[in-house]
Amino acid sequence: MPVFRLNHKNIFPNPRLARSDGLLAVGGDLSPRRLLNAYKMGIFPWFSKGQRILWWSPDPRLVLFPENLHISHSLKKTINKHTFRVTRDTAFKSVITACSKVKRENQDSTWIVDEMITAYCRLHKAGFAHSVESWCGNDLVGGLYGISIGKCFFGESMFTLKSNASKVALVHLVEHLKAMSFKLIDCQVETEHLKSLGAKNISREKFLKVISTSGVHSEF
Repeated sequence: MPVFRLNHKNIFPNPRLARSDGLLAVGGDLSPRRLLNAYKMGIFPWFSKGQRILWWSPDPRLVLFPENLHISHSLKKTINKHTFRVTRDTAFKSVITACSKVKRENQDSTWIVDEMITAYCRLHKAGFAHSVESWCGNDLVGGLYGISIGKCFFGESMFTLKSNASKVALVHLVEHLKAMSFKLIDCQVETEHLKSLGAKNISREKFLKVISTSGVHSEF
């Protein structure tokens, strides 16, 4: 499959046309309108410093259905001890900045470059991007952030400075989303860490079907 080149128009190709590695398109911008349209179509940006913006729609897709969250015995003990104080949307920029310092699996450098931080902070101000924070005293020691559209949460990244801090934040997020009848959390690509928490791979076709019936609709 070819890699599509985007222009100034807020239009994406069909995500089913992505290459076997998930790469769909290159170029465009990170405006709130384009980013939201991408997520609504099951597409997300992922690129490193010095690269053009790359847009992905992998098959299979790693997702976490809220009802499938796995809480280990040790994690449950940490939660019951109230080791961390958990908040939502109180330190978004601090969370995404901390996440930018964490290297993804199989990647040499961070993918959360400065322009990504700026773009997602705009989405946060617009009410679409959200963070969950784990605190130890007054210190931010873990957290995660992502995009909320319809009844789906598109997870972007997480970080931890103390054991289980990010996992506690994830449990808090899942419980919050379950109470709001959310259908799934998009984890994008496979990692053993997320699989240990109950995430599993589903086909891109099934993923697109779920988000299309969850109040997530593209402009096109």
